[in-house]
Amino acid sequence: MTMDNRDLIKVIIVDDSLVFREWLSRGISADPDIRVVGKAKDPFEARDLILEHSPNMMICDINMPRMNGIEFIRRLLPQYALPVIVVSDLSSAVFDALNAGAVDFMTKPDAQLSNLDHFMRELIVKIKVAARAKVVINNGRVTVQPPKTDRPTNIEMIAVAASTGGTQAISALLHSLPNTIPGMVVVQHIPPHYSRMFAERLNASSPFRVKEAQSGDVVEKGTVLIAPGGQHMRVRKKGDQYKVECFYGDLVNGHRPSADVLFDSVAREAGDRAVGIILTGMGYDGAKGLLAMKRRGARTIGQDEQSSVVYGMPKVACEIGAVERQAPLSRIPVMLCDML
Repeated sequence: MTMDNRDLIKVIIVDDSLVFREWLSRGISADPDIRVVGKAKDPFEARDLILEHSPNMMICDINMPRMNGIEFIRRLLPQYALPVIVVSDLSSAVFDALNAGAVDFMTKPDAQLSNLDHFMRELIVKIKVAARAKVVINNGRVTVQPPKTDRPTNIEMIAVAASTGGTQAISALLHSLPNTIPGMVVVQHIPPHYSRMFAERLNASSPFRVKEAQSGDVVEKGTVLIAPGGQHMRVRKKGDQYKVECFYGDLVNGHRPSADVLFDSVAREAGDRAVGIILTGMGYDGAKGLLAMKRRGARTIGQDEQSSVVYGMPKVACEIGAVERQAPLSRIPVMLCDML
């Protein structure tokens, strides 16, 4: 449903490339809920546009003449508490921008058409999430409070499974969600040792506390637990908490960790207080477990074929009736937030 004019997300784009500014503007303006109210080639032009249009948020490059984006963010936010998404070339400087107060970041895409389409879809989702974030200035220090889900929810856990292409898909998912959602448990088919590296990378770059799971870890708001490579992970309810158990065992569907092991435990322990998500991956692991979750009243989401690197696991899950709603990866964060 299209927003009322009063609720339109008004965006300022700041980038020294005219071509990129115009391409960004056309792409995000195609969404009926977003309006580009100004485009600037440098921070000095941007400041005037902010004063004139009072935008809801800003998209900003890092490498610009006269003043770089990091310095601009650092000077701007104490005066104008504005959510900022950094869109720049691949560089560790994006972490400096986040430390300065930016809400999120994306790497500029290459020239392949498929990458451009995916980039634009993901950016639109990030804009809608970031526009609801609250930038707070306290004694000159900038902090960002992620958007909160105001509706009461009975959902206590989100379970996610992925295989081939899943590391990128899980990363995209976490970077497009507020860390106020219920705790998340994740099975990614990944070798031992790499699961810890994967978790550490997500912990450093996403708004969540992400860790390789250990037995006894509590599933709680703002935390993502990644199943350790080479071990299964299941959920147990202990009193009013959910805790994970990591254990060795036989391969299930050819995998350890197995998505079916996780999903079956979530169906048993959480029932209708969970959401299950099955993402890109080869094979069929997770399909039966997701069906078990759905039969116990859980909400379920499957990634669609077009956005999947390998449309195997979500395809089988869809074919057996385990998927309540199917969507491209870029739409799953909004869909999930609607279910909470």
